[in-house]
Amino acid sequence: MTKTVTFIKRNPGFAVCLILVLAVLTVAVFAPLLATYDPYEAVLADAVQAPSAEHWFGTDRMGRDLYSRVLYGARISLTAALSLVCIVMAVGTFLGILSGYFGGILDAAVMRIADMMVSFPGMVLAIAVAGILGANIRNAVIAISVVSWTKYARLARSLALKIRSRDYIAAARVTGSRTSHILWRYVLPGVLPTILITGATDIGSMMLELAGLSFLGFGAQAPTAEWGLMLNEGRAYLTAAPWLMVFPGLAIFITVAVFNLLGDSLRDVLDPGRS
Repeated sequence: MTKTVTFIKRNPGFAVCLILVLAVLTVAVFAPLLATYDPYEAVLADAVQAPSAEHWFGTDRMGRDLYSRVLYGARISLTAALSLVCIVMAVGTFLGILSGYFGGILDAAVMRIADMMVSFPGMVLAIAVAGILGANIRNAVIAISVVSWTKYARLARSLALKIRSRDYIAAARVTGSRTSHILWRYVLPGVLPTILITGATDIGSMMLELAGLSFLGFGAQAPTAEWGLMLNEGRAYLTAAPWLMVFPGLAIFITVAVFNLLGDSLRDVLDPGRS
């Protein structure tokens, strides 16, 4: 308990950001308890109603309660964004460490593939992949993963190149340590802090990219309660019923801002040069 209090006193910004992130996650987990209506129940007689005591965020064109749909949208959007970040972190870090540590043909092959992926505009390539695979939230995650792993691969490779020349790596080789042990015991721990900081910062941008694909029709499909799709459905009513875009947009803005702040504060905590 004393260590926790000391940590909070030393890192108040991180503690506040962590509380905000936990609040967002709590809303997503307990959405069924917090929702006032079934988010998928259409009541055409109540279509496009303004915010009121009965429907706090108003209703959409199908008469569905927007407040309930925004809450359920947190589950889908957060799950997809966190899954996406975990995938690109795992794939990019794995390939980057192998590339940087072993070098040679493996390094050349991985980096040339990464160069090829970077040469295309990321969102355009993601749209192409999502269009080929089919429009749904799972394929949107796969599509963005295909174009986003290169960032982590390059970062992990540059860190692995520095680590492999350290004296303790040479000592481990001399003492007969297996390559797998060296990678797991020495290289990965040296790479992981920077990768985690980058991943935490990228959660917000990944969520925006997923919402963008859904907005363009290449992500979540109706009647899924997903924030990007809700923005797409509400754009036709922007002047007549602005709440259809305001509340999902605010949900995206708040969530992205919270995770960006968490990434910045996590960098301060894990920065080895910090006093």
